[in-house]
Amino acid sequence: MPEILTPFARTFVEFPDPDGAEQVFRCDLTWLTSRWRCLFGQGCPGIYADRPDDGCCTHGAHFADADDERRVGAAAERLTPETWEHADAAAADGWAELEAAEHLAKGETPDRKTRVIDGACIFLNRVGFAGGYGCALHALAVREGKPITETKPDVCWQLPIRRQYRHVDRGDGTTYLEVTIGEYVRAGWGSGGHDLDWYCTSNTDAHTAAEPVYRTNAAELTELIGAAAYAELVTHCEEFEASGRTTGHPASQPRMTTTTR
Repeated sequence: MPEILTPFARTFVEFPDPDGAEQVFRCDLTWLTSRWRCLFGQGCPGIYADRPDDGCCTHGAHFADADDERRVGAAAERLTPETWEHADAAAADGWAELEAAEHLAKGETPDRKTRVIDGACIFLNRVGFAGGYGCALHALAVREGKPITETKPDVCWQLPIRRQYRHVDRGDGTTYLEVTIGEYVRAGWGSGGHDLDWYCTSNTDAHTAAEPVYRTNAAELTELIGAAAYAELVTHCEEFEASGRTTGHPASQPRMTTTTR
């Protein structure tokens, strides 16, 4: 499938946090105005060819911190055997686990993550389950009319948006925190990212949305940067779109030269 693997020009915008914090947002307009959309259940071949129905749920989700795990736990308590295929397995042996030691670099401390059962995340309802195929936590948010940021692990609702932090020296002995909001490309997963059989963010097959990422992922972006910053980001994105977007995302413009995987 056609995936853009070569580097390409991107346009970023920087603006101070409107809420007054000593930080500056650096946002990838090329990515945020792209037409990417999640293809789970709509033709996604999965990150591994031998498990196409898993999407990107094969390894389970690592928790960002204890609050992340507690929030997921509170959501899990609202699931039932009718809406969660592995509810009984979770009741018997839990739904969280430590990362396997063989996946760690020497000296690293294992993270806590959602448990993997039968080859994929315990919260993934498999094809054919009467309660519905897909993430049980995602479906819970839909049923309750809540954003997925309230039920899913941080890494799950943030993807494929990536938030990175860097302390920048102003040159006068003071620093500020730079918060970058961009595309979670293959390289973001480290060397293992290049072992995935399929990846969506720069794949033309996944750039078919009617609306840009900054609108379809409004709830997620608001959670990541705050309401005031999101409102300013929308203005910058709209201005970028109106400018002709000479550095638009090539996966959203398949007429451009691509490298296929």
